[in-house]
Amino acid sequence: MKKILACTDGSDYARVVCRYAGWLAGKTGARVEALYVSSLWEFELPFLLDLGGSLGASPYQGMTGALQEIEDKKAKLVSQAATRELMDAGVAVDDLTFNHETGLLVDALDDYETGDNAADILVLGKRGEGMDQAKEHLGGNLERVVRAARQPCFISNREFRPIKIAALAFDGSASAQKALDWLIAETELHDIKLHVLTVSMGHGDEQLARAMRIAESQLEDTNIDAEIHLLTGDVEDQISGFVQMNGIDLLMMGAYGHSRIRELLIGSTTTDLMRRCKIPIMLFR
Repeated sequence: MKKILACTDGSDYARVVCRYAGWLAGKTGARVEALYVSSLWEFELPFLLDLGGSLGASPYQGMTGALQEIEDKKAKLVSQAATRELMDAGVAVDDLTFNHETGLLVDALDDYETGDNAADILVLGKRGEGMDQAKEHLGGNLERVVRAARQPCFISNREFRPIKIAALAFDGSASAQKALDWLIAETELHDIKLHVLTVSMGHGDEQLARAMRIAESQLEDTNIDAEIHLLTGDVEDQISGFVQMNGIDLLMMGAYGHSRIRELLIGSTTTDLMRRCKIPIMLFR
């Protein structure tokens, strides 16, 4: 891991995003690039312009410049807060940068995931600046980013704690295998205690058992000490219960199982676990 992209804004989640980005940088030696994207819709104001036209005038046209000035000031505050949090987390000033874009986050990310200087991982909050409304829902940008991202997405919760114990939810799917391959490749993270979880519906899933044996063999070949657990029952209940009962600090999983329509939505099991588990979740697609 050489570069971490931390997606920040003015929310409390952004502070935790920076803490986790700093923690990952400290473990891996990666640089951190913080990104703040001002919403495109705040500057287009189509409803105001339509109202002005219906009145025979356009009294709101001058608001775009004023909004831009306000947003630039906000971006400076976001930059200062992100820099402070990252430095407090141990990132050297020479190893961090801050960028401000205008548009949509999902579109802006394309420039940061391609090329020689592409990020290796995205860190973003489970929710953004609208976090106090509809608290049980995920942030509006989150699914679009996960669906479009080329790199793993580390999705932070609202409270930071160092990652000492991680769980990998493994079902043998392509995205779950990507999670396993990534963990094996990131040797700096091998000191984290690992649990590998597979959930069976309880009626002889031979394919799942075979996938687990392969995963266990891969971990043994790379000297990763992992505990393997075969759970039985409802997937969401079993994984969220294990996370809570065993003090898991990070849940890693594929964004899609075998039967998900990848281009339309992230898996329903994934979405439910993101709501239930009050810890960061790392998604692979």
